[in-house]
Amino acid sequence: MSETQKLFLFSCFGMLGYPILEILWRGWTHWTMALAGGLCFGVLGMLALSMRGARWWKKCLAGAIAITAVELIFGSICNLALGMGVWDYSSELLNFHGQICFKYSLIWFFLSAPAMKLAERFMLR
Repeated sequence: MSETQKLFLFSCFGMLGYPILEILWRGWTHWTMALAGGLCFGVLGMLALSMRGARWWKKCLAGAIAITAVELIFGSICNLALGMGVWDYSSELLNFHGQICFKYSLIWFFLSAPAMKLAERFMLR
C-alpha cells in the first residue's frame, strides 16, 4: 500500500475516531468535527513519516501544534465566520478569540502520544 493510500485510510480513521472521542468527552459532536478529525489524523500521519526517530515529546509538541492550528482554522470558519456555535473557549484561561486555548492545547499534547504511536505503526509498516 502506498503512503498516500495509508494517509487516506488514517484520515478516515480520524473522521470516525475524533467524533467518538468528542462524544465521550462532552456528550455530543458536530459533523464538522469529522472533517477536522480526518485532517488532524492525516497531519499526524505525515508527522509520523517525517519525524521518525525524534523524541516522543517533540512528536507530541508537533502534534499539539498541528491539532491546535486545525482547531483554530475550523473554529474561525465554523464558529466565527458562519456562526455555527460548535464550541466556545471564551471562558477558558489563555484563549484566543474563544477558538483555541492553553488547556486544550495541553490535552492535544498528551493525546498526541498515543495518536502518533498509532500513526507510526500504521504509516511505517
